[in-house]
Amino acid sequence: MARPGRVVLAGAVTGLLLVAFGKSMQTGTTPAAAVVPQSIDIPSIDVEAPLMKLGLEKNGEVELPPYEKPKVAGWYTGSAVPGEKGASVIIGHVDTKTAPAVFYKLRQLRKGETVKVERSDGKVVSFKVDAIEQVHKDSFPTKRVYMEDGLKLVTCGGKFDYAAGEYLDNIIVYASEI
Repeated sequence: MARPGRVVLAGAVTGLLLVAFGKSMQTGTTPAAAVVPQSIDIPSIDVEAPLMKLGLEKNGEVELPPYEKPKVAGWYTGSAVPGEKGASVIIGHVDTKTAPAVFYKLRQLRKGETVKVERSDGKVVSFKVDAIEQVHKDSFPTKRVYMEDGLKLVTCGGKFDYAAGEYLDNIIVYASEI
């Protein structure tokens, strides 16, 4: 669990990327207000969870789902709706101070396994896991996560820094639509 003020490092760079690339990260063809992802299903690691909308904090960092809802993941509204063209980003906690959270087993996913996202229009979009990586938060692949096509699932992982109250790394799953 990261301390409440710290968000996935990429969030701090998100606004800068928008300016640098001169475009919105919302590259899907369906307006975000019309269709939204509602739930995520990852059978191989027993995840079935509702999705909430996540925006940006005032400091430009991506919001996280509230710690009081550890079994809820969040879809970053600045990313594409799953099933549309563009990068789609879903974030969830690995744990809380007392128990595992929604993405506790995310690091156990393997290449070729399936992730399903149900949308508000009734469509279920299936993805195949292409890669899983663990990266130090200072080396977060912001462009790859927030700009390249496909579904990205992000949580914390690696060693826990008790002095800072946060994990040092992120676990990132990259998946493509099937």
